[in-house]
Amino acid sequence: MERMLLVYTTFPDAPTALSVGEALVRARLAACVNVLPDMQSVYAWQGKIERATEVVAILKSREGLAGALGAALKERHPYDTPIILHLPVADADPDTAAWIVAETTQPLT
Repeated sequence: MERMLLVYTTFPDAPTALSVGEALVRARLAACVNVLPDMQSVYAWQGKIERATEVVAILKSREGLAGALGAALKERHPYDTPIILHLPVADADPDTAAWIVAETTQPLT
């Protein structure tokens, strides 16, 4: 069976993350998007140290969709340089993997 994939990204706020996440689920590129609000970030950007409150989003998908999912996420993302990290999954519960495959291959009804 195809390997599962988690994609880690951040957004400026929950409504944006949920909106983009819903679009990706509707497009069948992700089976699920978990949105975790109120993360505190410290990062270097354009020569400065920045601090911000952000939202983490974790997308559940499969490796065969990595390219299309990454491109669709980047296209919809509000940041100039969004963080998009593809995290291959070493193993998954068979029922979980089957659900992810089903939700990223079947048309929505």
